[in-house]
Amino acid sequence: MYSNSIRPVTNFSVFPPVLKNLLIINGLFFLAQNPADSPIAMFLREWFALWPIGAPDQILTSQGLRATGDFWPWQLVTYGFLHGDFTHILFNMFALWMFGVQLENAWGSRRFAIFYFVCVVGAGLIQLMTSYGMGYYTVGASGGVYGILLAFGMMFPNNEIFLLFLPFPIKAKWFVLGLGLFAIFGGFTGAASGTAHFAHLGGMVFGFILMQYWRGKLPIKPERRMLF
Repeated sequence: MYSNSIRPVTNFSVFPPVLKNLLIINGLFFLAQNPADSPIAMFLREWFALWPIGAPDQILTSQGLRATGDFWPWQLVTYGFLHGDFTHILFNMFALWMFGVQLENAWGSRRFAIFYFVCVVGAGLIQLMTSYGMGYYTVGASGGVYGILLAFGMMFPNNEIFLLFLPFPIKAKWFVLGLGLFAIFGGFTGAASGTAHFAHLGGMVFGFILMQYWRGKLPIKPERRMLF
């Protein structure tokens, strides 16, 4: 017999432990990546960014020939701690905190950590499937963040979100739907080149599957069902 795995929030934390540590670790890795041409930054990109399977040994860039890296399994996790520039990490970490704080307080730290890393790995797997043989790497926590956004939209669908570029609030469910549609559009059309749209979509897909499993909606049932 199923039981509800979510408990009422009695001690809300602005920086719950998993979220706090994710912010700190991402920040430390970003500091290590700068300046971008330093030996440690190049080492991190070569070994810990997500490189496609079958990437050529070198690619031609505007700066001439550039060596590429090889894919290693641990990159499916480590790429999520590296970022391209300050704007990249700023928006990712702000979104992770803004929406993740609600989820970790509602779910508990263990469930939140499992969910986040399933989304990061799932996003990486989809990126590998769609970038075979290409010569560029993928970095960023966006796959995990998109999974968090999906979960927020499912948990709190009618919560209103205020965006700088809109003069009115938008409900979380419509915001998440719009993000998903844009990821599909961008992935198939190449809009906003340089953005890993399929990784974003992968984070949402894997997050949705995991939430459906926790809710007892899949053929394989969890020991405790999450009700919301």
